[in-house]
Amino acid sequence: MSIPDMGFDADGLHARLEALDEAALDQLGFGVIGFDADGVIRRYNAWESRATGLDPARVLGQPLFTVVAQCMNNYLVAQRFEDTVQGDTPLDVVMDYVLTWKVRPVPVQLRLLAPVGAPGPACRYVVIRRLA
Repeated sequence: MSIPDMGFDADGLHARLEALDEAALDQLGFGVIGFDADGVIRRYNAWESRATGLDPARVLGQPLFTVVAQCMNNYLVAQRFEDTVQGDTPLDVVMDYVLTWKVRPVPVQLRLLAPVGAPGPACRYVVIRRLA
């Protein structure tokens, strides 16, 4: 897979992210946070680490919505992932958002990705594109 061709807006982004190893994930030009069914961060790429100043070793294994990104623990973000568990369609939503937890307010676009029937073995993803 050609990494430069995989942008924030790529079709089938969830499957494409799942197929990447950590080195390839670190080459992407946008932030990627992958988390498991319990909300624990399992993937955190270098781009997101540079943007937030948070070392991957510090966030991997931590709960995303209650420890690392409390500003996303709301009905706009976290609840959408929970609703996907009950639904029969995958989650793939792009939204404008302002990150405020552990960083100065930063306007971003979030892409929320989860497969049908999540939580399964696949990660769920918050993909982040900084606007400023």
